[in-house]
Amino acid sequence: MARTVALALCLTPLAFAAHADRIAFIVPSQIIYPGQTISDVGLQEKMFTIKASAAASYVMSTQQLIGKVARRTLLPGRPILVNAVNEPDLIQRGVTVALVYNTGSLVITAKGVPMEAGHAGDLIKVRNIDSGIIVSGTVLADGTVQVGMQ
Repeated sequence: MARTVALALCLTPLAFAAHADRIAFIVPSQIIYPGQTISDVGLQEKMFTIKASAAASYVMSTQQLIGKVARRTLLPGRPILVNAVNEPDLIQRGVTVALVYNTGSLVITAKGVPMEAGHAGDLIKVRNIDSGIIVSGTVLADGTVQVGMQ
């Protein structure tokens, strides 16, 4: 029995290696903290042995990282999960934005103060400066918030 277990333990790394590949991932060379914008400085390529099917979960090029914001602490020499980074916020909480209500022939604009930060496509709450009413709207790529007919 002990011989069988020992043999199985010896063969396990070989079985794993048969189904794994050496793949290059991008890793930080210094700690990157949550909320920090990532630049190309301090990034390097490092080889890892991993199953090819799992490789898509990790960042493999600098283009996937530059300009993004870390969602969690990224440690030096460790591969970065794709979901550990995010696009930077387009709308900042508390910074005045334009609210737009558009029905085709009628366009109404107002100023509002976002209650939360958001990326393009996010649904956020915004307080209308003139009326004080809180409305929900979708963040547009140009930094405005579309309210009403969505």
